[in-house]
Amino acid sequence: MSDDDARAIGGQAGAAGAGGAGEQEEALRASSAFLVDEALGFLFPAALRAAAEVGVADHLATGPALPADLAAATGTDARNLHRVLRLLATRGIVAEDEQGRFTLTGAGQALRSDVPHSARTAIGMLTDRTMWRPAGELTHCLTEGDTAFEKLFGMPFFDHFAKDERTAAVFHVGMAAMSDPENAPIAAAYDFPASGTVVDIGGGHGGLLLEVLRRNPGLEGVLYDRSHVLAGNRLHAHGEITGRWTPQDGDFFSSVPSGDIHLLKRITHDWDDDSCVTLLGHCRRALRPDGRVLVLDAVVPPGNGPHQSKALDLMMMASLTGRERTEADFAELFGRAGLRLSRVIPTSTVLSVVEAVAA
Repeated sequence: MSDDDARAIGGQAGAAGAGGAGEQEEALRASSAFLVDEALGFLFPAALRAAAEVGVADHLATGPALPADLAAATGTDARNLHRVLRLLATRGIVAEDEQGRFTLTGAGQALRSDVPHSARTAIGMLTDRTMWRPAGELTHCLTEGDTAFEKLFGMPFFDHFAKDERTAAVFHVGMAAMSDPENAPIAAAYDFPASGTVVDIGGGHGGLLLEVLRRNPGLEGVLYDRSHVLAGNRLHAHGEITGRWTPQDGDFFSSVPSGDIHLLKRITHDWDDDSCVTLLGHCRRALRPDGRVLVLDAVVPPGNGPHQSKALDLMMMASLTGRERTEADFAELFGRAGLRLSRVIPTSTVLSVVEAVAA
């Protein structure tokens, strides 16, 4: 059901409050049907995950196919595969024609594994059990005030992450897939200096730093992360930036390298306020004169409109200690760390560039 439908139902219910008993009952029936439909919504990402795992989109790359043929190609049950595809078709990921063949739509192309900016591994990460199971325990977060992750897995998220190679692999590969389409637009949205050192803190496999260095040939870079993460970096494969970057192993809660620009992409939303203040304080001390800290995160907008940050905020609540933040929240964090929020620059992605300078 669309947002317009939901508003229409809300308007009916409000109007029925002033109307007769029959009108009120009809409005409540509509509300009930809407809420039940919403409660079934969790089955769509489940279907999306299943389709991604068996690689069905790769077999639709050449054109329409019958479920039986897709099942033979993917080693799945034809009847059940049809049921999954039928639900995905309701959201425009695939489309079924009159002959019962399914076609991959434009919206579904990134479900393929063989295209640039494939979302397949990002879907796997976002629907992994480390995210999926805690999301089903949000009541615990409300009643206890902490994350559901530790209740389910016996330790905090990043401790489990460090001990479970499967989780680490799913997370890093999935985050890279989620981040890659954002990196070029973010690098283009900000006016970087002509020279200096850019430090990508917790930069993972280096996708953002790569785009920044490509666009700004006078800059040098430092990719700062844990050694096991740095081992998977992709910067070595790009000759155009050879000699302009170095990897550096470290823990950003202990210290960060000195630089003119510190990048923190999708880092602060993982952590509680006190932890963020510690990290940002290290950045403040390591900033060179006239340096800047760029927090690249979603900024929660005011109002009732949909925004990805409002959904991600519940994922943070369920699995981690962090949260998505408003502009005012960022200003407060910066102030506590000896920084000052100077501006917020929207990008064409869900993320903004939240710039801070020394206070």
